[in-house]
Amino acid sequence: MSARMVVIGGGLAGVTAALAAADAGVEVTLLEGRPRLGGATFSLRRDDMWLDNGQHVFLRCCTEYIAFLERVGSADKVYLQPRMDVPVRTPWGTRTRLARSGLPAPLHLSSALARYPLLTMAGRARVGLAALALRRLDPADPALDEVTFAAWLDRFGVTAREREAMWDLIGIATLNLPATEASLAMAVKVFRTGVLDRNDGADIGWSLVPLQELHGDASARALAKAGVRVRLRARVDALDAGDGGFVVHAGGERIEAEAVVLAVPHYDAARLLPAGALLLDDVLADPNLLTGLGTSPIVNLHVVYDRPVLDTPLAAGIGSPVQWMFDRSAGHGLAPGRYVAVSLSAAGREIDLTSAQLRDRFVPELARVLPAARQARVERFVVTKERSATFRPAPGSGRLRPGPRTAIPGLALAGAWTATGWPATMEGAVRSGLSAAREALPHLGRTRAIPERTTPL
Repeated sequence: MSARMVVIGGGLAGVTAALAAADAGVEVTLLEGRPRLGGATFSLRRDDMWLDNGQHVFLRCCTEYIAFLERVGSADKVYLQPRMDVPVRTPWGTRTRLARSGLPAPLHLSSALARYPLLTMAGRARVGLAALALRRLDPADPALDEVTFAAWLDRFGVTAREREAMWDLIGIATLNLPATEASLAMAVKVFRTGVLDRNDGADIGWSLVPLQELHGDASARALAKAGVRVRLRARVDALDAGDGGFVVHAGGERIEAEAVVLAVPHYDAARLLPAGALLLDDVLADPNLLTGLGTSPIVNLHVVYDRPVLDTPLAAGIGSPVQWMFDRSAGHGLAPGRYVAVSLSAAGREIDLTSAQLRDRFVPELARVLPAARQARVERFVVTKERSATFRPAPGSGRLRPGPRTAIPGLALAGAWTATGWPATMEGAVRSGLSAAREALPHLGRTRAIPERTTPL
């Protein structure tokens, strides 16, 4: 079997690259080892319910991801806040919110900060000074990738409680690491692009349908319409490069190709990359270095109550191990507020706990932050875990993230772990797929430019 281009990996990065190549008139075959498309964003069927493996939200600044939804026909299946509005709940009864105004950045958050009861007056001043200083930092500065975000905040006297109340509220969910472990460079990218440089950048969006419907099923239809041949359950065992092109070994079959986009997790890329292919800072490197990016886990709890307990579509917990809560009732025909999905990022403490242990710990914690849950009965408690949900954007990770170009013409890399300038987000995955297509298509004689939607810094 042969194809002009083979895309290895059916996540957002691979689907994006395959669609871009097909739109340029290239014959494309996409190989995915799992029985579904969607990669790290998918749904599980448990009894009579679809459960997403995580609450994969996006922001208005995620321009390429929004364009991806339009391309696969799913843009009408998401909700995007007209203005950022984050209800905050605490175990000691505080109910507040962080909401932006219509003022230009960074003044759009000034009123919310001034009224935020979880910070003292001095704490608000420290947070404000740090925010103004952060706007002057360039996330592309390699020096910022050598220190943690928390160490930088320490220079402004920001306390651990202030970090939790403001910075970790957004940072942990987007970076999948707390400020004490996350690279300053990645934190600057998140807060500048999403929060500080545009007044609407942090407006939050989320899926109204199961992720499998939003991404996997929609991608399958879009790929079929574009003429891409999709092969599921086609695990790639090896990738060989020669003078005449590439040979992909998948399920005992040899597939010849003139170009390949390798859109798999970094630990699989380390296994599949041919010798002499990986470039880090334009220098040949050992593919095994990619494993140094590590992984960071995410745990999700799916809790169905016998009555409504959450009175907003989403809420953040402060002062509690409960991080973010989402009302997922509508998609299951339940009354609003009954099905609460709890997303636990940077879940190193929780990943090895059993379902029973997690239930014993988090049902009481939910009752502390949601008073209506104190008298409610839990009808269902299901745990989904992603041990290797993302790479770790820790200090030093920047130098281990390759760009799409490799030392072998026609072979390009994609994935949220590559050097997109973004952390491991859906936006980063889509951008990587577009970059990989831009890199590989000229090798096939296709020079039509692929549009790029930029977000200002």
